[in-house]
Amino acid sequence: MNVLGIIATAGRFVAEEEHLVTDSDGNVVTHSWLLPETAEIIWGGLASLILFYALYKFGWPQMKKFFNGRTARIQGELDAAAADKESAAAEAVGIRQAKGDIAAERARIMADAATQAENILTDGRARLVTEVAELEARSQAEIAAARGRVGDELRAEISRLSSAAVDHVVSGSLDDATQQELIENFIARVGAQS
Repeated sequence: MNVLGIIATAGRFVAEEEHLVTDSDGNVVTHSWLLPETAEIIWGGLASLILFYALYKFGWPQMKKFFNGRTARIQGELDAAAADKESAAAEAVGIRQAKGDIAAERARIMADAATQAENILTDGRARLVTEVAELEARSQAEIAAARGRVGDELRAEISRLSSAAVDHVVSGSLDDATQQELIENFIARVGAQS
């Protein structure tokens, strides 16, 4: 049974105008198979009118407030999305400008690096030329000193060997004067060659 039927039944008990007729199974029997009892129509109609009035009076403003709030929320989301889109577009423009600036900055840095590399190479070459000249001069001096040392050592060794050889050979066959003359001639020849 629906709400209206319950209200109508309660109204009948209060009014006691009608008596309920039931069949052998305990079901309420009405005068028509299609239409409810007259009291049910009256009480149901009044209850429906009260319910519709209460819905109109209290429910309709709440529904209107809900739909207006929903509309405002959706509009706010649309406005926020539009603002986000504009912000993203502005940020994209900034990124594109920064990208252009990055290319210019990269070109500037590369030019500075090339200049610095050229300066380093020039300085390095100048230092190498100076160091090579110093090494050559030092080498020439060392060669000259070594030549002099070797010449002196060679003369001393030749003198010692010749003296030993002459002593050995001459000691038995030469006299002192001939031996002295041979040594001086040899030393004079070695000194003339160097």
